[in-house]
Formats: sequence, C-alpha cells, structure tokens
Amino acid sequence: MQRTDRKAALTAYRERKIAAGIFAIRCEALDLRWVGKAIDLSTIWNRMSFTLRRGAHPRRDLQEAWTAQGGDGFVFEELERLDDDTPAMSRDRILKDRLAHWSAELRAARL
Repeated sequence: MQRTDRKAALTAYRERKIAAGIFAIRCEALDLRWVGKAIDLSTIWNRMSFTLRRGAHPRRDLQEAWTAQGGDGFVFEELERLDDDTPAMSRDRILKDRLAHWSAELRAARL
C-alpha cells in the first residue's frame, strides 16, 4: 500500500460516523442469548469474536458456548441504534436503560 493510499484510508476511518447502540449474540444450537451495549456498533463484533477465538473472553458462559459450538454457530445482530443527535452526556444512561430493556425482552444475559 502506498503512503497516500494509507493516509487516505486512515483519514476515512477517522471521519466515519460512529453509531452507539445495543447488540445481541445468539447461539442457536444451545438456544442462548447475550446482549451488550457498544459505543461503536461497527467494530464491536470484530472485538468480541477476536477475544472468543483466542479463548480470552471474560464472560465465561459465552466463551464455553463458543468453544463447544465454534464460531459458525453464532449470530451477531444489531438490535438498536441511538440517534446521531443523542447528547454524549446522556448516552451512557440511555444505553444502560436500553440494555436492561433488551435483556428482559429477549431473556438474555448481559455482557
């Protein structure tokens, strides 16, 4: 990759819109669900699957299910995005409230 291409890619990455929200991870074979909140929904699955593949995820039941079923048995889904105009000061509170809602709605463990 040439220097100008790398600089353009880095600039595009920095300028991308970041969407906060709630996501779910499902293991259909075991009928298990986990829900979590993320400041950047576009990168959370990459981070989660990386730690799971390495056997280093802090949530033990999720890691055990991943080890037993393999990565192909899991589905990542975005449940809800916060509006772009949500103030940063209230974003954490709103994410906590929405996480509680989705956890109860899906009968899922929280991440």
